[in-house]
Amino acid sequence: MKKKWAVKRLTVNLTTEEMKKLEQYCTLTGRPATDVIRELLRSLEVENTENSEMRKADSTITVGSGSKSQ
Repeated sequence: MKKKWAVKRLTVNLTTEEMKKLEQYCTLTGRPATDVIRELLRSLEVENTENSEMRKADSTITVGSGSKSQ
């Protein structure tokens, strides 16, 4: 079985604490950092762009159009 390789390469700058945490997790699970990072990225929920733009428009406040509250 051939492995499909990534099209893009990513360099990530981590703090010392972040790197320690990643290394500890990899040691505990026996998994390489690349696999851990890929899994975390796949778990991210990304909203549909159209829905996100509609929500942004709905939440826009027009300056000077409401009553003042003090």
